[in-house]
Amino acid sequence: MNYDAFTGPLEQLRDCALCPRMCHVNRFRAGRGVCKSDASFNIASVCIHHGEEPPVSGSTGICNIFFAGCNLRCIYCQNFQISDPSASHAAHRMALHDVISAITRILDQGINRVGFVSPSHDIPQMQVIINIIQSLGYHPVWVYNSNGYDKVETLRALEGVIDVYLPDFKYMERELALNYSGVADYPKVAMAALKEMMRQKGAVLHLAADDTVASGIIVRHLVLPGHIENSLRVVRFLAEDLSARIHVSLMAQYYPVDRVAAHPKLGSCITESEYRQVINEMEKVGLGNGWIQEFESRDFYRPDFNKPHPFA
Repeated sequence: MNYDAFTGPLEQLRDCALCPRMCHVNRFRAGRGVCKSDASFNIASVCIHHGEEPPVSGSTGICNIFFAGCNLRCIYCQNFQISDPSASHAAHRMALHDVISAITRILDQGINRVGFVSPSHDIPQMQVIINIIQSLGYHPVWVYNSNGYDKVETLRALEGVIDVYLPDFKYMERELALNYSGVADYPKVAMAALKEMMRQKGAVLHLAADDTVASGIIVRHLVLPGHIENSLRVVRFLAEDLSARIHVSLMAQYYPVDRVAAHPKLGSCITESEYRQVINEMEKVGLGNGWIQEFESRDFYRPDFNKPHPFA
């Protein structure tokens, strides 16, 4: 099948303003924007992943598409092998027909959920994939798994396309966002993005007959060591400014990658006491829907994108 007729969305990359960075670079010439990504399908992995929230993974797992590159600069990123802008995306470049083949092979195994991981800078590529897969007669649940640093106008264009939003909400503190992810405006941008996702999906998480997710929003928050007040403020925002009915995934899986091993705060794991403080705050503000992780989870979420399956 010739996929050229489906590549129209890529034209947006000739003057890229997809994410809040608003770089306005021509990505057909080179990856010179903040994400350092060009107009190719820079995909590090297409795999079955069992590590998402229970209704997202289900019993069979989800087909996850991991884009290389990122519009943030998180110094503690667990996916640093593929998010680091100094890394060559050429190693992760896939031909479009190979991407489609990899996805359909997984869908043919009976998995009906497809997740796009770190898609904020590659929305046109995501749109091309969705359009082709649907033209082939597949209609999976589409999951948008982002870092939360999303542009509202871009999200509006996805209304009616994306079934499930699975964003991070990392910071309520500008200084932390600047020091750890390179964007002081993360709180403002992410709050607006979450409100737009909520406008589209509402607070209720809709499940299919098999208890897998069909539509809605799940907000993730990773608790960072030494920064519990930030997490407490995140929890309060979610309950008071979004909805106490929203599903929240509170993650304890932080571990220090090599680049922050000597960092005065990020160089250690969180303590049980720190995690418990955030759980207690969730209960206090009425956030009763969602999931907490086993405290030992940091030992199980360490992907290696040099392997054929990074989570094997």
